[in-house]
Amino acid sequence: MKKSRVHLLIKGVVQGVFYRASTQEMAMNLGLKGWVRNLPDGSVEAVFEGPADKVKEAVKWCRQGPPGARVSGVDEKWSDHTGEFRDFSVKYGW
Repeated sequence: MKKSRVHLLIKGVVQGVFYRASTQEMAMNLGLKGWVRNLPDGSVEAVFEGPADKVKEAVKWCRQGPPGARVSGVDEKWSDHTGEFRDFSVKYGW
């Protein structure tokens, strides 16, 4: 099974709506690894690694987000799977 990696920058009303916690829960349910964090400009940044089909599912979810979020855009940067993560975590600070 092909593995992949994507780095996302999620824009819109995505802070203060449990976006990070919901993203972590979704990623763990999909068996993905990586991280998610808030950025000072009000956006959210995330990295997902795992089976390509599950990573694509996570990207689709991020375009909607949890209830209360209003996503206005998602920038995607795809790259090779590195295997550097042990789990999926919420990062604090930038």
